[in-house]
Amino acid sequence: MSATITAADINKLRQSTGAGMLDCRKALTESNGDFEAAIDWLRKQGQKVAAKRSDREAKEGVILAKTTADNKTGMIVCISCETDFVSKNAEFVAFSQSIMDAAIAHNVSSAEALNEVEINGTKVAELINDKLAAIGEKIAIKFERVEAAYVASYIHGANRMGVLVGFNKEAGDAGKDVAMQIAAMNPLAVDESSIAPETIARERDIAIEQIKAEGKPAEMAEKIAVGKVNKFFKDNTLLAQAFVKDNSKSVADYLKSIDADLKVTEFKRVALG
Repeated sequence: MSATITAADINKLRQSTGAGMLDCRKALTESNGDFEAAIDWLRKQGQKVAAKRSDREAKEGVILAKTTADNKTGMIVCISCETDFVSKNAEFVAFSQSIMDAAIAHNVSSAEALNEVEINGTKVAELINDKLAAIGEKIAIKFERVEAAYVASYIHGANRMGVLVGFNKEAGDAGKDVAMQIAAMNPLAVDESSIAPETIARERDIAIEQIKAEGKPAEMAEKIAVGKVNKFFKDNTLLAQAFVKDNSKSVADYLKSIDADLKVTEFKRVALG
């Protein structure tokens, strides 16, 4: 039984991929309404569709990123709402900041734990419900945490994006540089080894189908696909990306120029959009 494809489904795929309406309709039809499979179908036809990112997105809200005093733990708190009228309100920003401060003070490990923290005798979950009742918009908490020998934090664009980067040792100014790189270039992972094998297999399969669609023989497609997957790594892994402050070197090269032993252990990126 084939799935019913609605105009809303088509518009959602169009907004996500930038592909045309007819292409989106055909992609959803061919994939029986499976949204992720439809994206793969478009890419196999050679459509320029961005790789899926792992950062958590909300439409509006306030994002804050902060580290503990010893720089060994970093947290991102996103208090999401429905409109920019609320998110830009000074009182709502201060409300969000109070929750961020509570997260750091109580060293919370999850959004669930943060909801249980008390601020002036009232649990955060209750404060959220009170705020919802006061402003009439749905409010939710998103939370990320990084622990490392050294953690750098960065907030971009009037609290619309937050980044945390963990390092194996004190990073100084390099910490902010790498955090800004992640904000600007949105990598999928630290390096090739950090990308899930199924993601690599997916990219390889898509590359082979793209090449076959261009009329090239199967044996040639296999070889060209290797190059395409390598380009995928270069574009989507942090250490292989061109450093935004100096495109003549990679992020890995930049870190080596600062300290040969300095390594990125993990990162988190949360964005409104």
